[in-house]
Amino acid sequence: MSYTTSRQNVTAARICTIIAFVFAGLAVLFWPFMFGLVAIILGLVGGFLGDRPLGFYAAAAGAAGAVLGIVLAAAILG
Repeated sequence: MSYTTSRQNVTAARICTIIAFVFAGLAVLFWPFMFGLVAIILGLVGGFLGDRPLGFYAAAAGAAGAVLGIVLAAAILG
């Protein structure tokens, strides 16, 4: 039984990490604050659920995507 529960946690963590990377990419193009924040949260959740290195990389990518999105918006609009 514990093997199944552990496997489900890893799968849930990987799904959170993948969605976090998608939101990090969207943060560059649309609404950097909202998508960047969601990517950071999902990356941290994925990292703490068991997808350790990749989840934290996704959180960092969310922060970088938000910053890059803000810089690009300022360059285009300003």
